[in-house]
Amino acid sequence: MNINIVGAGLAGSEAAFQLAEKGFLVNLFEMRDLSKNKSTQVHQTEKCAELVCSNSFRNDDIKSGIGLLHEELRQLNSLILQAADANKVPAGGALAVDREIFSDYIHDKISNHKNITIIRKEITEIPNNNEQWIIATGPLTSEKLFAHIETKIEKQNLYFYDSIAPIIHKDSIDFSKAWFQSRYDKGDGKDYINCPLTKEQYETFIDDLLNAEKAEFHDWEKPQYFEGCLPIEVMAERGKETLRFGPMKPVGLTDPNSTEKSYAIIQLRQDNKLGTLYNIVGFQTKMKHGEQIKTFKKIPGLENAKFARLGGIHRNSFINSPELLDSNMRLRSQQNIMFAGQVTGVEGYVESASMGLLAAIFTTNTTTPPIETAIGSLLNHITTGHNKSEKEKNSFQPMNVNFGLFPMLDFKHKKNERKQLYAERALKKLEEWKSSFK
Repeated sequence: MNINIVGAGLAGSEAAFQLAEKGFLVNLFEMRDLSKNKSTQVHQTEKCAELVCSNSFRNDDIKSGIGLLHEELRQLNSLILQAADANKVPAGGALAVDREIFSDYIHDKISNHKNITIIRKEITEIPNNNEQWIIATGPLTSEKLFAHIETKIEKQNLYFYDSIAPIIHKDSIDFSKAWFQSRYDKGDGKDYINCPLTKEQYETFIDDLLNAEKAEFHDWEKPQYFEGCLPIEVMAERGKETLRFGPMKPVGLTDPNSTEKSYAIIQLRQDNKLGTLYNIVGFQTKMKHGEQIKTFKKIPGLENAKFARLGGIHRNSFINSPELLDSNMRLRSQQNIMFAGQVTGVEGYVESASMGLLAAIFTTNTTTPPIETAIGSLLNHITTGHNKSEKEKNSFQPMNVNFGLFPMLDFKHKKNERKQLYAERALKKLEEWKSSFK
């Protein structure tokens, strides 16, 4: 049986690999083709599973929603988690990867699999036949394909704006002002580079953010952002102290170069295994490139910074999944079409990959994972709107995995105990579900 997958991002790559391992023949369609100058507004290569935003998969502790999802995917033999674990870089308690080697690892697995054929072609419509299709085009679905999808779903597509943070060459950082330390000395204790700001420097920085020229939107577009990935300028607009309680919080860090306590601190996280590139944590931005250089070079330690990549902003599209998809992520109106990844309304690398893995599982087993699991709670969110009212379903928005999506425990516990019990319950339920389709 042949299965067609559109999109070789995290979800598409995961689905393709899992299906190929089951013995299915997979046609993996990918529009990116550098030989024909065909790409998206944010991709730089044509490799499978290229990371275009952060290089972090976030917290790796199972006592967090995302850390629990990591462990569940490991137990489900996820290619994405296998690649992440094999190519991780220091990041305190987080799982972060060398983005280039990570993508190379997955691209090698996909391109050399005997059951997978990569086809460099933009799919602009799904044929009216009985072939199986998985739409895993992610948030950067091409305009032509999304227009075609709209004819099938008869619904206005949804969207939000996402942004990416700048990447800096380590050898251009001034370590007479910056220093290595993880917040609260987690991980190896020195997994991040820290740049301190005084109160005056912080206030000047906020003013610069607010006054900088930003990317412009079309007149007909209403700027909508994902709350978990807001541009720093948008955070600054919510109040001058907002960033000090967000990505620039100074707690858990001590400046060895000064006896004065830092008013705010900017952190940089390793972006490649060589340790030559670092990204500015939480600094997604929609500022124009010239403004970014001018503003970020005022940060102590970054006065002579050389940028490997500047930040940017792009529009992400997703469908109103609770109205359109069944419990196996199939289009209710056309059962041979399945959706997977961020286009369904999950947000985050790992969340996207998990939906690709589920799409592969559902080709041979339609039993859904228990809602008590991280992967099951995400599926529940996109297929039921997390049990929201009809009115709330119409305002469906992307979501990261979090314990708020899980059924509550039926008795009271302290916070840390409760998180541990969520994890234990989830992994037990996952094992029971796995045994049902082995």
